[in-house]
Amino acid sequence: MARPAPCWRRDLLTALTVAGTAGGVLLGLALRHSADRPWGARAVMYVGFPGDVFLQMLKSLILPLIVSSIAAAVGSLDLRLSGRIGARAVAYYCATTVSAILLGVALCAAVRPGAGGPPDKAAAGGARNVTTVDTLLDLVRNMFPPNLVQACISLYQTELSPPKTLPGQDPPANSTLHDWDIGGVHVPGTNTLGLVVFAVVMGVAIARMGAEAAPLLAFFRSLSAAMMVITGWVIWISPFGVMFLIAAKVISMESLSVLAGQLGWYFMTVLVGLLVHGFVVLPLFYTIVTKKLPFRFLLNMAEAITTAFGTASSNATLPVSMRCLEERNGVDPRVSKFVMPIGATINMDGTALYEAVAALFIAQARGRQLSAGQYLAVSVTATMASIGAAGIPQAGLVTMVMVLDTVGLPAEDVTLIIAVDWLLDRFRTTINVVGDALGAGIVASLSGKELGVADPEGSAEADGKAAVVVGDD
Repeated sequence: MARPAPCWRRDLLTALTVAGTAGGVLLGLALRHSADRPWGARAVMYVGFPGDVFLQMLKSLILPLIVSSIAAAVGSLDLRLSGRIGARAVAYYCATTVSAILLGVALCAAVRPGAGGPPDKAAAGGARNVTTVDTLLDLVRNMFPPNLVQACISLYQTELSPPKTLPGQDPPANSTLHDWDIGGVHVPGTNTLGLVVFAVVMGVAIARMGAEAAPLLAFFRSLSAAMMVITGWVIWISPFGVMFLIAAKVISMESLSVLAGQLGWYFMTVLVGLLVHGFVVLPLFYTIVTKKLPFRFLLNMAEAITTAFGTASSNATLPVSMRCLEERNGVDPRVSKFVMPIGATINMDGTALYEAVAALFIAQARGRQLSAGQYLAVSVTATMASIGAAGIPQAGLVTMVMVLDTVGLPAEDVTLIIAVDWLLDRFRTTINVVGDALGAGIVASLSGKELGVADPEGSAEADGKAAVVVGDD
């Protein structure tokens, strides 16, 4: 068995990220005060150029990473052998992810951590005349793109124009946007939502086809593994890119003290949301479904929880989590080996909550007012982004760019949150692992009958483990 990586190597990325963040702040302050007059846009662009290249790398990973990960994860579900068990697991994943996003959106709307930012003049000047209903309908339209190739480079948007009148005649005084002429255009961008929906449908088809689709499943698994490797390479470049992104942001900022205060409120909002979801909402799910208190179950998962916080990686924590579930909580191995690998790929409650809060925080910091439809768009996109996020340290930055695109925010605004992302990454990974573990306990508790039927000639040990799950802790 391979030996675990040395502690210094495991924590090297975190140390480099912290050093890059601190170096970016110091470099930005030094350059900011080295000139007698404000820096011009071109000079700031030169400073931030290495960081812009890093962002381009992140953007290039979004589509292949998310599509391959979702298709491989959903396609790996054994719908025929474990239909009810799989349905319960997926239902749990959907319920907890939605609850995490709703909690994050509610906290961000109540606390408003980014309040006080300057109005977004660029956004105000180019604001689109559109109703909330149009935004929601565009969201549904983009879920089902008519052309997958076109979806890679453009997405559909409704456009409203004033009603046509006769020459010299003014429009009706009491007309509203609902009375305007309606049309639609394809605007440059990536219809990630539509491609994600296609990947989910493709995964379900692969799972239903069984052996006939094995080569296609192997392709998506191989592509997903390759994209994980490439993502790891890009993430290791992040300290260098982050340093120049932050330096450029510090140089161009009007008020550093306002940003520092906003960042502190953002950090506390995400942290409170993660702790409430992980240690109140999720245990409440467990208690309601299993009719048992979750304290002993969580205590038995202590090793996996600390490992998740230390490694900031759901994948690295997976062997420890499965061992704690099977040996200390008595979860049937057939459940843990089915639920946990899938959960580590598509059930990322902490990531979903963080990305929703981060997008709304950035919008508030830029003085951007979001409509109800845009709030919903952020929620849906954060859900899809959490499904496609790789289970490696700081991979949430990759899908964060996708969520920002949903509300028309520039990708470089991730620099506003990078300074504290390395620490929040550890907390959200911990909540991801807690959610997967409690989900395995819930599914095992509900599937006692199926576990007995699925293996009628099973050993007494397997029957005993299944009985432990259904019985008391």
